Amino acid sequence: MRGRSVSPVFVGREEELTALSESLDDARKGTLTAVLLGGEAGVGKTRLVQRFAEQCTAGGAHVLVGGCVELSTEGLAYAPFTAALRQLVREQGPAAVTGLLPDGAERDLARLLPEFGEPNGDGETDTGRARLFEQFLTLLERLADHRPTVLVIEDIHWADRSSRDLIAFLSRNLRTPQVLMVMTYRSDDLHRQHPLRPVLAELGRVQGVLRLDLPRLSRDEVAQQMTAILGRTPEYAKIENVYERSEGIPLFVEAMLENGEGCTFPDSMQDLILASVERLPEETQRVLRVAAAGGNRVGHALLAAVSGLTDVALETALRPAIAGNVLQIADNRAYVFRHSLIREAVHDELLPGEHQRLHARYAEEISKDRTLVPPGRAAVELAHHWYGARDDRWALLSAWDAAHESFKTFAYTEALQLLERVLMLWVRVPDAAELTGVDHTAVLERASEAANAGGDVDKGVKFVKAALAELDETREPARVSQLIVRRAAFKNSKNQPGVIDDLRHALRLVPENTLDWAEVVTPLSRHLMLRGELAEADRLISDGLRWVREHGDRCLEGDLLMNQALGHSLRGQLESTNVINEQAIAIGREQRSGRVISRAIGNLVDTLTDMGRADEALRRADEGWRVAKKYGRLRGSGTFILNNRAEALEALGRWDEAVETVETALSHGPVLRTRYALLRVRADIALARGEMPLVKGILSEIGLFTSRAEEFVQDIISNARLLMGWHLTRGEPAAALAAAEQVLAQPKRSSKAMLSWRLLAVLRNVCDAAQETEPERSAAVRAHAAEVAAGLSVDGPVVEAYRLSYTGDFDAAAAAWERLRRPHNQAKALLRAAGMSARSGDREGAAARLKVALPLAEALRATPLIEEIETLCRRVGGLDLAQEPSELLTPRELEVLRLVTQGRTNRDIAAELFISAKTVSVHVSNILAKLGVTTRGEAAAAAHRLSLLT
Repeated sequence: MRGRSVSPVFVGREEELTALSESLDDARKGTLTAVLLGGEAGVGKTRLVQRFAEQCTAGGAHVLVGGCVELSTEGLAYAPFTAALRQLVREQGPAAVTGLLPDGAERDLARLLPEFGEPNGDGETDTGRARLFEQFLTLLERLADHRPTVLVIEDIHWADRSSRDLIAFLSRNLRTPQVLMVMTYRSDDLHRQHPLRPVLAELGRVQGVLRLDLPRLSRDEVAQQMTAILGRTPEYAKIENVYERSEGIPLFVEAMLENGEGCTFPDSMQDLILASVERLPEETQRVLRVAAAGGNRVGHALLAAVSGLTDVALETALRPAIAGNVLQIADNRAYVFRHSLIREAVHDELLPGEHQRLHARYAEEISKDRTLVPPGRAAVELAHHWYGARDDRWALLSAWDAAHESFKTFAYTEALQLLERVLMLWVRVPDAAELTGVDHTAVLERASEAANAGGDVDKGVKFVKAALAELDETREPARVSQLIVRRAAFKNSKNQPGVIDDLRHALRLVPENTLDWAEVVTPLSRHLMLRGELAEADRLISDGLRWVREHGDRCLEGDLLMNQALGHSLRGQLESTNVINEQAIAIGREQRSGRVISRAIGNLVDTLTDMGRADEALRRADEGWRVAKKYGRLRGSGTFILNNRAEALEALGRWDEAVETVETALSHGPVLRTRYALLRVRADIALARGEMPLVKGILSEIGLFTSRAEEFVQDIISNARLLMGWHLTRGEPAAALAAAEQVLAQPKRSSKAMLSWRLLAVLRNVCDAAQETEPERSAAVRAHAAEVAAGLSVDGPVVEAYRLSYTGDFDAAAAAWERLRRPHNQAKALLRAAGMSARSGDREGAAARLKVALPLAEALRATPLIEEIETLCRRVGGLDLAQEPSELLTPRELEVLRLVTQGRTNRDIAAELFISAKTVSVHVSNILAKLGVTTRGEAAAAAHRLSLLT
């Protein structure tokens, strides 16, 4: 009597099951977010997660399950998340699910499930995808408020790009306790170019993500599996044969035992897998081939229509396959192959003609009745099957329609793949333009739009270039202008030159005082401002505002106002900058434009920091982050806001929080310019803490060690300041002076507090450090800096504090920084003031200032500054550092001894320590007596022997 093909006993995997259970415990505490379960095909990943899901459910957890299918790679976006969402709606109803979300959020989910009504039609398609991600995140967080929630996603090696991005987003951002994602993938399928590989590498660096590998079964475990399937203990020789041929893969063990006690061994594993199919009746095998062409899961009604069988005939044909555990019954009257390897093996056996006919049948039946497939899947299913049928005409048309549907669900990468198929088939279909209703150039334009929205800059550039090659700017100037603006955006995102030239060209193509003109003026004026071309930008903004106000385009008005505020900020006109940004925020709220609101708040945070209103800046940053999250703009405006928040925290000396903010922003994959801005903040902190390898890596990435030219004023100034700081910290004043000369040669300045005034304060430090070795060059730089300072405005307490630091009134600067609660700047000013006091003979005054500066520096862990303070403390005396390295000598005597070992004379030592030569002589005599030596050379040898100076 034959046993079961699947073991009724859960064999092995106890260690992995325990690891999953512990992961859920960690997720309850909020320390773990996701588990990536990898293993070869057939090794038992599904069985393991099913057993884990059963345990979770028994323990009161809510388990949602979604799986990726092979079709996903052709554009079936968000397949696993749609399945999980459908399960949730089935369990709780759409109203209950809607109640878990913010007001109106269900309209985003409506793009995946019609149960949520009409999709959101706000027109901001560039933000919709990110907003959809936020809704899934919020949904999981709200579900976890009631009980532990586990989201199982199987076969992510087949995941579409949008699903991969959502998986990465959730893994990075799920920080709510009681939520765990468990994802399975075939590790043996991940070839070098597989799209999942970079995702796994990225998630491997995310805190709270666990990688778990499922190994093959051991010989003893194979024996247990065989015993459970056969119902008795098999002979040792049979166990050895099965173990050796199956190599411990459970699916292959099952397939071998399907042949009965003879345990025959086919030549290939595919033959082995097909053996269980080939024993079935011929009609059952035929229907299985039909089902295999439909994918891993096929609905009953669709399979009946394609096979041409009645319900009764279909059920009769499938019953043996279900009894033999080749096919299983799923929910919603659907059938699923027990393992995807079985479906793949059956599908691979289809003859070429049979393959095309079956795909054509699926396409024909779905075309007649789209309800034969789950909601939202008809378009992409048709595209898949018509392409499989090798019907170029219908494959093109269905791919075009499916791309349109993919745009609706923000699946831009999948839309791009489908549009590439349209372009490939275009030359094969003579009436392609008539079928689609557009010309070939329009497909290229749409593909560039999809690439832009999906963040694929390289492909976007390729499609824009191809579209421009097909257009004549004299016949279709507006169309060419739009493409050139998009090309400029691609160049800007890659930090490439030529953006302004492109935008000027685009502006020349369109008539003035039109919508097309205003849409070019907006990005052009912004880039002109950032490049320091303020007068030209002002003229364009003034003309643009007049036109948009006459025609009532409020969002464009908000954009132009923010450009205007940028100009005021660069001029150092802080109050007016504030007022204009608030006007833009009001317009954004009136128009419900998340883009306008979040960008304006980001600008406002920057201005408040420049004004010294750091607490308010941080509050507005938190508000802006919530807005960016609400409107799905985390990667764009959200990371820009986080950069400005990090700058405020860095200024306040809350460096650990600033580093955390930078890392959070970087995890969202910001555009290159924002990434560089974030890295500059991180480099400032690393420099201040003496983390030189980290600084070197950041400055290399930004390009400070190369000759790459920057266009934006703020990038030029910030890079120069960092480069000077790098050379000063390394003790290279001449190199720092060269960097100062280079930045002063740039013609454009900014009165912005954090730019030119901050730069001037560093320039003074450079000149002071280089004065002895490069007096003439230092004097020239000082003179040039004075000319720059004379042309800058002074508005607000932050600028005033930097001005005082630049002019050398360090006591006043320290007091100003103290009022602003900026401890690093305060400590640096106190150190400089102490140095001036020491040189004038006021040792007590110097010591008093250092006594305040040292704990400030120590609290920041600003190692280079601490060392400078301690060195000056030892030179002037009068301050107990509580760091005496020896009980034998006093701290002052140790400092004198250090200089003695360097061969310095009493006169040299006196000058170094700001004391008289006579006092030095007394210290030397005391040192010789305490060490029991008679000469300076013997004292140096004793210092080395006793490790007094280490």
